[in-house]
Amino acid sequence: MNTSTTFIGTCRRQLNRLTVLCAAVLILSTGFICTASAAEEQNLFRAPVYVTLQASGAVENMQTEKTSSVPNAHYVAASSDGKFLLVSSAGTSNAYLLDAHHGKTLANFNIGPVAQGVTISPDGHWGLAVSAGNGTVTVIDIRTQQKIKTITVGETPHNARFTPNSKRAYVTLQGAGSVAVLDMEALEKIDEFPVPGIQHPHNLDLAANGKILWIRDFLGQVAAVDLTSHKVLAIIPVGQGHAGIDVIPGGQYVFTGGTADHVVDVIDLNTFTVIQRIDVGQGPHGVRASHNGRWVYVGVTGTNKVVVIDTQTLKVVAQIPTHGKLPFWLAVAGNP
Repeated sequence: MNTSTTFIGTCRRQLNRLTVLCAAVLILSTGFICTASAAEEQNLFRAPVYVTLQASGAVENMQTEKTSSVPNAHYVAASSDGKFLLVSSAGTSNAYLLDAHHGKTLANFNIGPVAQGVTISPDGHWGLAVSAGNGTVTVIDIRTQQKIKTITVGETPHNARFTPNSKRAYVTLQGAGSVAVLDMEALEKIDEFPVPGIQHPHNLDLAANGKILWIRDFLGQVAAVDLTSHKVLAIIPVGQGHAGIDVIPGGQYVFTGGTADHVVDVIDLNTFTVIQRIDVGQGPHGVRASHNGRWVYVGVTGTNKVVVIDTQTLKVVAQIPTHGKLPFWLAVAGNP
């Protein structure tokens, strides 16, 4: 093993622990002892963070550095209790249910051609897996590990997101320029509404209060939509290309990347404006915050790194190489 590889591995392991080094450095440089809370902030992966390595056919746990084999691993979702992962396979009709702790595949589901986004309800009951080719969403019972139903949602669906109470789900329809609404008690599509002002609704996330839907399009815009009236509250220009989007838990920001760009845009929840553009390297796609909103993790496809952003300073604090190529999507238990 060469020296540089050993050094990178050592650095990653140090980021994943509460280390004495933090205290030692602060004592020598400032004369003050590092407090427990300050030391904890050095641990960037206090809970598992999962990233799909699409070109390597794997999912990596950034906390442990262990990888699980999943062919063409594309989108990934983690259950709130941290026990399960739901992973789609790019270019196939497959989605996989994994044991998050051991990386073992528990079930393989045929969901229809062009497998895309996956998500798990906050209550841990339902998984949704999108087939863009069939215009459908497959409903999976996570508890029994069975495929329950296939719901026709509309033209070229891409991704889905549950409400905080798990009773509804929203699905972006890239081909229709709209969003489908699913009733998760009846397991049926009950509504669809257009999103004027953006082209090809792509990825999405919900505000903590469940009242505003944030939608990232395919070309470089974000829409904020009032879910009561379905009125578009704002159209916000962001980085070029498509990307993930995340409303930061307990915070005031929305983060989104741009695969044809090199920045992550930070949007203020209250003013609907970009207040910071953070350079992370070429091709940021997946964006997910820690469950407490302290860190934001970004999969940078062009550099094969996960970049970590401090949500208090809005600065990059780490750039960590992945154990594989094309880090596409991220999942964090506790931030569905």
